[in-house]
Amino acid sequence: MWSAASNYLGQFLEFLHNILFGSWGWAIVALTVIFRLVTHPLNAKQMRSMQQMQRLQPRLKVLQEKYKDDKEALSRETMALYKENKVNPASGCLPLLIQLPVLILLFNVLRDSASKFGTDTFFGVPLAGTVLTGLAKAVGLEGWNNPLLGIGETFKAVAANPAGLVNVGAYLPILILLILIVFLTWYQQKLTGNDNPQMATMGIIMPIFMGFICISMPGGLLIYWMLSSLFAVIQQKYTVNKVAKEEKPVLYAERPREGETAKKAEFAAKPARKASAPAKKESFADIPVSSGKSEAFEYEDDDSFIPRRKK
Repeated sequence: MWSAASNYLGQFLEFLHNILFGSWGWAIVALTVIFRLVTHPLNAKQMRSMQQMQRLQPRLKVLQEKYKDDKEALSRETMALYKENKVNPASGCLPLLIQLPVLILLFNVLRDSASKFGTDTFFGVPLAGTVLTGLAKAVGLEGWNNPLLGIGETFKAVAANPAGLVNVGAYLPILILLILIVFLTWYQQKLTGNDNPQMATMGIIMPIFMGFICISMPGGLLIYWMLSSLFAVIQQKYTVNKVAKEEKPVLYAERPREGETAKKAEFAAKPARKASAPAKKESFADIPVSSGKSEAFEYEDDDSFIPRRKK
């Protein structure tokens, strides 16, 4: 079954290649867009659930501190909090579990199709080459086009001939693609929120891990991964803003009484401000003349600074 699904997806990729001017690069772009559009509802549900869980973290910490010695009460109050806010913790994992097999299948198809890509490039990115093979080609390493080229062997060749790095055309496009993937991974972790120390640590570890993994992946797979990450960032940014707007408090005209429906405040447009008449200038004749009698004041005590008029 798994093999049959892989064959069908590979044939669909070839179909896209044939109708898109015989370009494997544009076929990968089209396949990525189609996959992201099909899985959009599941991804949106997962991200929305993650944002809602993130919003409840401060209240969960209060409950954990309050019921740290009573696990049963903590579980009960936690479930009551989820029910009150209509949050299902499992709803964030279920969409990911559903699309994970499809993601792995797509990954395998693109990896296995690297042999079909040959010497094709997409905006300078070799579809069958890797960052390592690009660096090895720049420094003139024999057997540089071996897709199984190791990291140690490549960097040893670079150290032996650093002057070869001036041939930037051999590795710069795919290196920029790798840097974009690392940046998008970091930014996606940042959108998730770094208030949690564990999430902050993941925000540092995940980009480094992705960079290490992708350095030996074919360029065609990197194009898919970069575009998929870009779609995820845009979708997550939209979800974060939407959830933030829904969390804004509602203003009411009056505090609702028991059994009454609260009425929202209605804000009328402010009327145009009329120009005020210029202040009348006072002349010396308008100033009242003192009677010449001084008014006496007394103080309640020596420390008081508030005068009291004598009765």
